[in-house]
Amino acid sequence: MRWRLAAVIAVIIGVVALPAGLRAQTLLEKLVMPGPLVENHAKLESECGKCHEAFTRKAQSGLCLDCHKEIAVDRRQHERLHGREQAALTQECRQCHTDHKGRGTDIVQLDKETFNHDMTNYRLVDSHKSVPCAGCHVAKVKFRNAPSTCFECHKALDPHRGRLGERCDNCHTAVKWRATKEFDHTKTRFPLVGAHKSVACATCHSGQQYKDLQTSCGSCHRLQDVHAGRFGDKCETCHDQEKWKTVRFNHDKTRFPLRNGHAKVKCESCHTGDLYRDKLATSCVACHRKQDPHQGKLGERCETCHSDAGWRKKLSFDHEITRFPLIGLHRSVPCEECHRTPTYKNTPMACESCHKDFHQGRLGGRCATCHNPNGWRLWRFDHGRQTRFPLVGVHQTITCEACHKAKSPTDLKLPMDCFSCHRSSDVHNGTFGQTCERCHVATGWRNVQIRN
Repeated sequence: MRWRLAAVIAVIIGVVALPAGLRAQTLLEKLVMPGPLVENHAKLESECGKCHEAFTRKAQSGLCLDCHKEIAVDRRQHERLHGREQAALTQECRQCHTDHKGRGTDIVQLDKETFNHDMTNYRLVDSHKSVPCAGCHVAKVKFRNAPSTCFECHKALDPHRGRLGERCDNCHTAVKWRATKEFDHTKTRFPLVGAHKSVACATCHSGQQYKDLQTSCGSCHRLQDVHAGRFGDKCETCHDQEKWKTVRFNHDKTRFPLRNGHAKVKCESCHTGDLYRDKLATSCVACHRKQDPHQGKLGERCETCHSDAGWRKKLSFDHEITRFPLIGLHRSVPCEECHRTPTYKNTPMACESCHKDFHQGRLGGRCATCHNPNGWRLWRFDHGRQTRFPLVGVHQTITCEACHKAKSPTDLKLPMDCFSCHRSSDVHNGTFGQTCERCHVATGWRNVQIRN
């Protein structure tokens, strides 16, 4: 009774201070107020017009939404509880939230046991279903302002200490926090391909370091570099990520394409120094000088004769460019048969220097007059055209030495009369003179044809 009396006195004092037109209405409202407002509305207790319009209950929800603007937005956009739950969207606010119940009254009236979290902007799935409400909704913070991202709740448990950003869901799921899903490394500066796909994250990201990591091969594999840094850090030039020992460098893009025998040579055989600083010469003698049997006397154009298919085989020297083109059987003769010294220079070109002379020098040194390179025994001297004594008849069957008996090539000019050769065969003992051809013919000595 004392409380009510004090309240009436206070109302009367307050009403006196109002304009005359409002005194009656305000006095009535104060007198009929059912009880004190809740703690959050206590400041409005003397301003009934903020929440009530005289004699119009339907206008009350509009006045509520004028104050609770975020709820008004939820209703308009059909978001959160007041925009999705049918009753909260359509009913008057006072149906759920009645005031004037005293300072300590809870007018939210939220039943945590039956509340459907799907009506909010954050559905509870997987492990989140078993989390107590207080795990996310702390005291004196509106439910709508509760954190909704992984990082906001799990910041203190973040083993990465924020170095991976706040998008925890890129790797983790709500099913089980430690069971990470496959991180999409293709969205980084270093997509994982080949053998890198099976490498554990901690192998590269030691100490949970994920930013500003070097991406060169050498940054991880420097200790495994068998070249000891001589070939630089661009390992991908030769190696790939499928299998480290599979080398695939394309030497065709260099000044020295690898062909035949060179394709089988190990890199270190030629690249003994720094790959990028030591520029290698590409001439044959740069690598094979010690193997040169000619001792440099034939120059450095080894490819003129040799090929990379085999150093000692398939010689391809073009003998046509020399003073002694190879024709006939000369083509099949090994080089060493004529070139007895490694210099190849000043090799004699006369036939008798290589071939035994059966004439013992009697016919001079111009063997080519009779013989040819297609066969030494196939001679082709034309006695009729090349001398003044054509061979006819029986003379065609006589060996050269039968007439050319002199041992000196200067004695090749023989007499051409019959008597000079057949003196010892003259049965007439010179009685008929020396003009034998008057009776005899070359087809047969005994065939006599007496001419006038």
